[in-house]
Amino acid sequence: MPETIAVAAEGGQDPSRPPNRSKPRPGETIGDYLIRRLEEEGVGHVFGVPGDFVLSFFKKLEASSLKIVNTSDEQGAGFAADAYARLRGLGVVCITYTVGGLKVVNAVAQAFAERSPVVVISGAPGVAEQATNGLIHHRVRNFDSQQKIFAEITVASAVLDNPNSAADDIDRALELARRHSRPVYIELPRDMVAAKILPGGGRMLPTNGSDPEALRFALAEAAERIAAAARPVVVAGVELHRFGLQDALAAFAHATGIPVAATLGGKSVFPESDPAYLGVYNGAMGGDGARNIVERSDCVILLGPLMTDINLGVYTARIDRGASVYAGEDRVSVGFRSYDGVSMADFVRGLAARAWTKRALPAFVHPGRPAPFAASHRPLKVAALFQQLNAFLEADMVVVADPGDALFGAEDLFIHDGAHFLAPAYYCSLGFAVPAAIGVVAAAPRLRPIVLVGDGAFQMTGMELSTIARFGMNPIVIVLDNDGYGTERPMLDGPFNDVHRWNFARIPEVLGVGLGIKVETEREFAAALAEAKANRGSYTLIQAMLDRNDCSPALSRLTARMAERVVKS
Repeated sequence: MPETIAVAAEGGQDPSRPPNRSKPRPGETIGDYLIRRLEEEGVGHVFGVPGDFVLSFFKKLEASSLKIVNTSDEQGAGFAADAYARLRGLGVVCITYTVGGLKVVNAVAQAFAERSPVVVISGAPGVAEQATNGLIHHRVRNFDSQQKIFAEITVASAVLDNPNSAADDIDRALELARRHSRPVYIELPRDMVAAKILPGGGRMLPTNGSDPEALRFALAEAAERIAAAARPVVVAGVELHRFGLQDALAAFAHATGIPVAATLGGKSVFPESDPAYLGVYNGAMGGDGARNIVERSDCVILLGPLMTDINLGVYTARIDRGASVYAGEDRVSVGFRSYDGVSMADFVRGLAARAWTKRALPAFVHPGRPAPFAASHRPLKVAALFQQLNAFLEADMVVVADPGDALFGAEDLFIHDGAHFLAPAYYCSLGFAVPAAIGVVAAAPRLRPIVLVGDGAFQMTGMELSTIARFGMNPIVIVLDNDGYGTERPMLDGPFNDVHRWNFARIPEVLGVGLGIKVETEREFAAALAEAKANRGSYTLIQAMLDRNDCSPALSRLTARMAERVVKS
């Protein structure tokens, strides 16, 4: 895909960044101002599907520096914007009223749950049209029904129906998206796109800093507890990436000599080549290496983790809360004492800035770079697939995994340094990975996405390969074809877990571009990976044939635990 816009550094929000402030220019319209503000925020691409209520805004986008990536479906556009936001700090999806807006709700709900700052721009009937209260096409109940729905899954919403307040409404929405690293909703009536915008009142949001005294006490108590511990350990989560705190984490780990494990959702937030890296901690669902060190620790320092069932191994994690230090965007606590008015960013940076006596790292087996895999003529198994993939990954590749074995099997992949692992490990919506590859290529064209997706999930959003083909993108898409919803079969099986089997490898024939390869053995998979690596000019789709009852050890442990709950319910 041709790229003419400078690419921003990969990473999340910088909480110390002052908010951008701008003023409307003489003669500027509401649509013009919104586009300029997106440009000023570092946005380079807008994902979406046009419709009559938003066509005039799309025409303005076309004339701007922003690149339109029009996808096959609105949900795909939402997932692409989510992935873009995870790498660039802000993503934008633009759709039409209700028929487009309500189709993107699932993707925006995921972005809210996983703290991904996506800006939703929706067209709407004009202000004059709404005044007649007519039954205009796409209307559901009331004209504000869509806004009410998005209010549940965003941190701010604005209807740009007043030229006097539109500038303030836009600035406030963009600032809240960055401040909270969560989605916002902007509704643009079609007769307001060309309306002349007026200078706003310059309403300022309250400052977002910590209470200095509370921060001082929190840091002092945490430092005392950490220094007194014999076996401290850090468990790092995805919020560190969302708020741009990876460097602070690394500085803290290097200053203290304390080892670092990652949650599944936070995988790659800490460099996996670093000598202090333990691996993924996922309770009883994960491997014994990180688990033994974390669960034997007398001070677990939880920095930025989402304390979800998946991240905690379906609540098999064993962490002594009374002996822990916790810093998340929702709260900061030491043991059972919570500190109001202390931000995670200030706390983590404060820990990194303190003077520490450096410890020697405890003895453990570092999950280092994998050795080459000796492929044979054996039928391809899930374990062998991930072992081969582990040896295949390179520094310019980013793994994008769908929920299921695509995610759990990827737990032990060695991710080269950088936040190069994207997955909806909390919200767990199937169908994320293929459209997310679009967002990855747009956000960071130097990275090549390795997409891991199940056959059932592919059937939900795999149509976005058409978008990938149209824009000349070259991800490597690996379809784990196990004949249905393999994650659910071990929990409770039945014909409801079956899907119609596709000949995935022949999809490039339909699209007229791309390379499709079907593999059944280890050697065929090895050869397919080599072909895919050489195929830089287009996408490659590898259909990996797997036994329907084969799955990774991590998924076996997880589904066994979840099956207990399914049966009891």
